[in-house]
Amino acid sequence: MKTRDKIIHASLELFNEHGERTITTNHIAAHLGISPGNLYYHFRNKEDIIRSIFSLYKSHLETSFQPYEGKPVTIDLLIGYFDAIFYAMWEFRFMYANLTDILSRDDELKRQYLQVQQQVLTRCSHVLSKLEQDGVIAIEQNEIPPLAETIRMIVCFWISYKQTHSPDTKITKSSIYEGLLRILMLSKAYSTPSSRATFVRLEQHYQALATAPAEKQA
Repeated sequence: MKTRDKIIHASLELFNEHGERTITTNHIAAHLGISPGNLYYHFRNKEDIIRSIFSLYKSHLETSFQPYEGKPVTIDLLIGYFDAIFYAMWEFRFMYANLTDILSRDDELKRQYLQVQQQVLTRCSHVLSKLEQDGVIAIEQNEIPPLAETIRMIVCFWISYKQTHSPDTKITKSSIYEGLLRILMLSKAYSTPSSRATFVRLEQHYQALATAPAEKQA
């Protein structure tokens, strides 16, 4: 792995574990066993590193939430979408935990973030429309955009909600799965009689993951 990529992934690990605000470029260099000068050869500052991490986040969103076309709606298809949501929330949890502060410091990053989120909202609405057409959910067309936005809202602010309203502010995979189950509960409310059992199985699947020992969680 190239030094630049090592810096990006080490920074992501440290930000997630200790919080972005507490980690400096010197911490990152020391963690990798390189000089600060070597780090600055690749990145101008910490904001530059965060932008590169955001590129990974953006790539994940672009590839994982494409509308399905010409495929049957199976439980595996739906698990694929929910697993992609979990991955985004867990892998980039430092960003969700401190989203307002991070975006307030970098106007260009905020512009990119808003652009990416609008694309996600459009794709989510498309997926929900397709699920309605395929009889998986029952919803009026004019209610699809607000539902998509509500799902996005839970994803973006679940972590900060848990940190604010829980005695233990440490984010675990179990707490992310709790957020996923809230999205699933919301989705299940729109299930049709023929799809209800599938949503129940999805709930059971993620409830099992949420309560599993940490070493057995995906």
